[in-house]
Amino acid sequence: MRTGRMLDLAVRFSLREMRGGLSGFLIFITCIALGVAAIGGVNSVARSITSGVANEGQTLLGGDIRFELVHRQASDAEAAFLQDLGTVAESANMRSMARLEDGSDQTLVEVKAVDGAYPLYGALGTTPSLDHEALFGRRDGAFGAAAPQLLFDRLGLEPGSRLKLGGEVFELRAVIDDEPDLVSDGFGFAPRLMVSMPGLEASGLVQPGSLVEYAYKIRLPAGSSETDITRIQERAGSEFPEAGWSIRSRANAAPSLSANIERFSQFLTLVGLTSLVVGGVGVANAVRAYLEGKRAVIATFKSLGASGGFVFAVYLVQIAIIAAIGILAGLVLAALMPFAASAALSGVLPVPTRGAIYWDALGIGALFGLLVTFAFALLPLGRARDVPATALFREMGFDNSGLPRLPYVAAAAAIGLLLAGLAVWFSTDRSIAAIFVAATAFSFAVLRLVGRLVQYLARRSPRVRSTALRLALGNIHRPGALTPSVVLSLGLGLTLLVTLALVDGNMRSQIAGSLTERAPNFFFVDIQNTEVEEFASLIQDLAPEGKLVRVPMLRGRMMEINGVDVREIEVPPEGRWVLRGDRGITYARNIPENATLAGGEWWPEDYSGEPLVSFSAEEGREIGLELGDTITVNVLGRNVTARIANFRNVEWESLGINFVMVFSPNTFAGAPHAWLATLLDRSSTAPEEARILNEVTRAFPAVTTVRVKDALDIVNRLIGQLATAIRAAAGVALIASVLVLSGALAAGNRARIHDAVVLKTLGATRRTLMAAFTLEYMLIGLATAIFALAAGGVAAWFVISRVMGLPAIFLPEVAVSTIVVALVLTVGFGLLGTWRVLGHKAAPVLRNL
Repeated sequence: MRTGRMLDLAVRFSLREMRGGLSGFLIFITCIALGVAAIGGVNSVARSITSGVANEGQTLLGGDIRFELVHRQASDAEAAFLQDLGTVAESANMRSMARLEDGSDQTLVEVKAVDGAYPLYGALGTTPSLDHEALFGRRDGAFGAAAPQLLFDRLGLEPGSRLKLGGEVFELRAVIDDEPDLVSDGFGFAPRLMVSMPGLEASGLVQPGSLVEYAYKIRLPAGSSETDITRIQERAGSEFPEAGWSIRSRANAAPSLSANIERFSQFLTLVGLTSLVVGGVGVANAVRAYLEGKRAVIATFKSLGASGGFVFAVYLVQIAIIAAIGILAGLVLAALMPFAASAALSGVLPVPTRGAIYWDALGIGALFGLLVTFAFALLPLGRARDVPATALFREMGFDNSGLPRLPYVAAAAAIGLLLAGLAVWFSTDRSIAAIFVAATAFSFAVLRLVGRLVQYLARRSPRVRSTALRLALGNIHRPGALTPSVVLSLGLGLTLLVTLALVDGNMRSQIAGSLTERAPNFFFVDIQNTEVEEFASLIQDLAPEGKLVRVPMLRGRMMEINGVDVREIEVPPEGRWVLRGDRGITYARNIPENATLAGGEWWPEDYSGEPLVSFSAEEGREIGLELGDTITVNVLGRNVTARIANFRNVEWESLGINFVMVFSPNTFAGAPHAWLATLLDRSSTAPEEARILNEVTRAFPAVTTVRVKDALDIVNRLIGQLATAIRAAAGVALIASVLVLSGALAAGNRARIHDAVVLKTLGATRRTLMAAFTLEYMLIGLATAIFALAAGGVAAWFVISRVMGLPAIFLPEVAVSTIVVALVLTVGFGLLGTWRVLGHKAAPVLRNL
């Protein structure tokens, strides 16, 4: 039979045979739909957010192009260059303490000072709505200010109330409802306090070395293209090579937000792929069960002269059609997710989300769904192709037929490799994606071995007196047993959940326990050179048992490595943060207390040679630095080149004062700078800490005081919200596991009915059979839970200790809950299906024996 005619005939037979409906394929369709919806939906939502950022780039950035400087304002020449480009709006950002006029309470705020041109794009939304002069101008002895409702609530204020910032009084005249360029300023731990540029100057907060960022947002002439913006960036670099400014365009308005969205969507995509792979087991079970029910039809086909290839084509077409239904259902759900996210995230993310259909994201989901279907369907279809008609008529199924022919095995393996390759290719961080895919494949292979091991142990177990237990052990290892399917389907989902639960639990344990115990009580920022001794004296009086550590602090931006512009250097993703933006830097005569040398030698205390720098060992390794390399850092508009003298192992998790770069003291001789200090006092109580905070703010209004416990509480809440979202995504994989488990049990119902009827005929009671099935499911569930604990524990240890650099601990409550979940799922779903099996009439079955 010619290939074209055979395919045409196979399609006609497939459609004719499917007239009876899709009975038995509901789990197949649901598994595929869930995985496709997860992958397509997550990528669609990510596209909607990034599209919103791109389309609103001018508003989110506050201009067409933005120049940012740290510690200093633009020089006259730099300001003239910026003014020639277009309309300029200047703003300044810094952290400080806002306090009530009577000094009874205070809070950390993110101060943003703006000029009369702000905002160039969009509108500042306030209640009541006021113009710039009415909102920020000086009136009745006080400058105006605006803040979000959070600040009013935190200090118990109302519009019209007054507070002090530095040495100046400000009147809160409005509540900020919408700050158009909020997202371009980055994430802040404190509420915004918006003032005017003259108001910030009058406050006295800006001193030489103060940690303040000046932003110059420019509206270019109408019609300016991205090419024009690129030329401006090149001019700025060539005309002012030592300016050290950070330049962003409207096309890259919120790089941190976009990067985080990409990372989070990548993780959720991989979780969705895991659920799809788990669903693939359900596909294999459903295909096998379906073909078992079609044994008589297949035998008839072969008896009438149909070739194995024709049988394969008939059922491959059916599987493709059914898969298309599942994929289509998943795509519909995925297409609706951006619209739902647009409504749900409107009050959460400070960026517009666009509800639209993103065909590329849906295409990725559909492609993965199709590949998973064929990867898992080819093997049972291949086995059905080669079973002779005589074996089918003798009621011999496919379980004992072994692997199909090599072409089918090779095709399934090739599709699996293609699936893994595409998962890595479509990811932003391909190294992480490769590890995730490899771990999933490894877990898949190990789970197959675990299933075999459980069967082997059941087969080799000593003979027991209990009839129910003997039957349970026999069911675990008999031909066609549910053991491999149950272990595989449930194991992947539980392993993923255990991993996430242990990572979340370890992070919370670090923040609430050991991290809090090791961390200092306070960070003090922007201590002026002229006040540092007086400040230390006050802390000594307030906390005589405490330990005050103080170091000079500047901000610098890495410009070159060994004379090469850092923008031209390929750096792994984990090390890019060091080169992106400004870094805190310091100088020291001696090696810091919480660091140890990892290579090289520290400079002498009286060193006066060429500038040297000590680099953090881990970050240096990620960037590819070696001893003797040179790095160029721009500080206060001046490029400073230093040679790497040594590397340090830094204990970042201590939350003490740590820097990536520590320079020799002669490097910044005479440079204006402020000081950073920490206070560690284990005996300090909450009231005593409140007194320290109040007294320091009163005596040194320009010093920013950060209570570490408050910052950790914020981080803990963020981790909790993130963990909830991740667990919800991982729940998709568990749902797929449960569906596959149900499908596996349904697929084994035919054999179960046969066994139950024969055993009841031989005198077994329903109670005995129920006990046997319960023990069987419990043993399988327990074995699966033990594997999930081991694999999930190893994966969590790798993430916590190797990726995050934190000490990892085993959490027994996670172990117990995992075992409970495994047993409830396996026993519960198993008994639901078994109860119906036990009630089956014996006569119809016995007549067909």
